[in-house]
Amino acid sequence: MTDRTVVLVHGVPETDALWGPLTEALVDRGRTDVISLSPPGFGVPVPDGFDPAMDSYAVWLVGELVAIRATGTEIDLLGHDWGAGHVYGALRRRPDLIRTWTGDIAGVLHRDYVWHDMAQAWQTPEIGEQVIAGMSSASTADKVAMFTGLGLPADLASQLAAGLNDDMARCILRLYRTGAQPAVGELGTTLADMDLPPGLIVDAELDVYIPSDLSNDIARQLGAEVLRLDGRGHWWMVEDIGDIADALIAFWSSH
Repeated sequence: MTDRTVVLVHGVPETDALWGPLTEALVDRGRTDVISLSPPGFGVPVPDGFDPAMDSYAVWLVGELVAIRATGTEIDLLGHDWGAGHVYGALRRRPDLIRTWTGDIAGVLHRDYVWHDMAQAWQTPEIGEQVIAGMSSASTADKVAMFTGLGLPADLASQLAAGLNDDMARCILRLYRTGAQPAVGELGTTLADMDLPPGLIVDAELDVYIPSDLSNDIARQLGAEVLRLDGRGHWWMVEDIGDIADALIAFWSSH
């Protein structure tokens, strides 16, 4: 049997600490082949000359996947938040590298999607700089409070707060501005016209950033399965993850 690796890609404003609970649950269930990839600027340094634009992150992810596939390992790719955005961007470029793909926030690919209020602030010149500077220059205690206020557990909030620095702030602004509409909607249209590998869209009922109806419409357009998570929000992977780990393994095992 060909070796298979689960590749996880996190989003904004996060580091790979986000994947700790899910990784542990997968390992407990026998999926020990799990790799977490951190986009440049999000818990890892930004390489010299790297432009933190939406398309650049897709190219970055393709490069990482090429290196993994070169070992003869097949890839079950899973992305959260902008990590899912990078997954969708990589799918557009090199679907042949990916055995299966899973992503949340799929509604962002819909032409009718309207970015949430914070994203619109980041996308606005001058206002975005002021907002993100306030976040990155805040005290550690205030950063932790921000993450816990978003619904993350305190121990994980402390780990994520440590990664919120000036580099991340700069990358956030560039990423969100290059990902403004119509860019993400055009990506969704392109993917809908492609022959994609098996896909699974995570539809978290209480995700305040993404309308469920848009995510389900994108799932239909892309021919993807849907994992509906009732009672779960944007950070569906951080607590009580057992049933979700089981569902992901069942999806991977069925393809």
